[in-house]
Amino acid sequence: MAAVVTPDLRGRARGALMGLAVGDALGAPAENMRPSEIRARWGRITGYVQDEPAGTDDTEYAIFCGLLLARHGFALTAADVEAAWHEWIADRDEGPFKGAGFSERGTLENLRRGLAAPISAQHRHAWSDGLAMRAAPFGVFAAGRPAEAARLVAVDGSVSHDGEGIYGGQAVAAGVAAAMTGASTVAVVASALAVIPDDSWTARSLRRAVAVAHRGERAVRSAVVVAGYPWTDLAPEAVALAFGAYAAAGGDFRETVLTAVNMGRDADTTAAVAGALAGATCGISAIPDEWAAPIGPVRGSCLPAMAGRHVLDIADLLTPAGEGA
Repeated sequence: MAAVVTPDLRGRARGALMGLAVGDALGAPAENMRPSEIRARWGRITGYVQDEPAGTDDTEYAIFCGLLLARHGFALTAADVEAAWHEWIADRDEGPFKGAGFSERGTLENLRRGLAAPISAQHRHAWSDGLAMRAAPFGVFAAGRPAEAARLVAVDGSVSHDGEGIYGGQAVAAGVAAAMTGASTVAVVASALAVIPDDSWTARSLRRAVAVAHRGERAVRSAVVVAGYPWTDLAPEAVALAFGAYAAAGGDFRETVLTAVNMGRDADTTAAVAGALAGATCGISAIPDEWAAPIGPVRGSCLPAMAGRHVLDIADLLTPAGEGA
């Protein structure tokens, strides 16, 4: 029987960010779909269903956050974040996705009008999962320090999100920070819950998802999804689905991501978050080669300033030299 190799810090960092990109690419075709629609079109998704899989805004904004952390580290301020939004996004020509999701579009409109944080986050989608989708780099950077990861991501989120949108990002960042030290799935979930208000919508949804995770993805989805609500980018829903998938699969990378993808809704973000959690838990070696190989430098479809950058390079930027390869 082969020995189990424990991933080092850099292996976990690479696993977290490659896991995010893989989940994003796997989930993108199923975004905004119901499980019945997914089954009717593909059966059960077990791998890429596109000829040229690629990440979406989730991956490009995660790279944005990684570069922000590499530049400012633990001294990051809201002014730094706001300046980066102007430098890399708001003051440039936009790609075909035009800033991507609703929360990002609202933020860009406010910044271009001259509004500053936290007023820049006052728009109709401040509760979206746009912060959660880009939160994993904060957990990678603050490995083993969930509370610090949550503090940093809230600084970032002050420019674009409020309330439940912030809590969703904090839960993800803290969960990844715990997973980066090899914490159990139970401890990862506990770390996420510890940094957000106990009575928040995000915390309630997360607890419901994890409580039924042993019954599988249908139970998780039923416990969390707001039936009939037109928007699928609700932070409390997407974050809970991601943690529910992670708990249901016991942290196993392949099953975590596929569980998230096949639940539909905001599937690219849900699978990106789930992939980051499982990737940090298991390390880069746990990601199937056939999933990792197509992930190249991002195209800049959403953020042209990020074009040509690779998530693995960002992972290496965020981990100390000498922490493995």
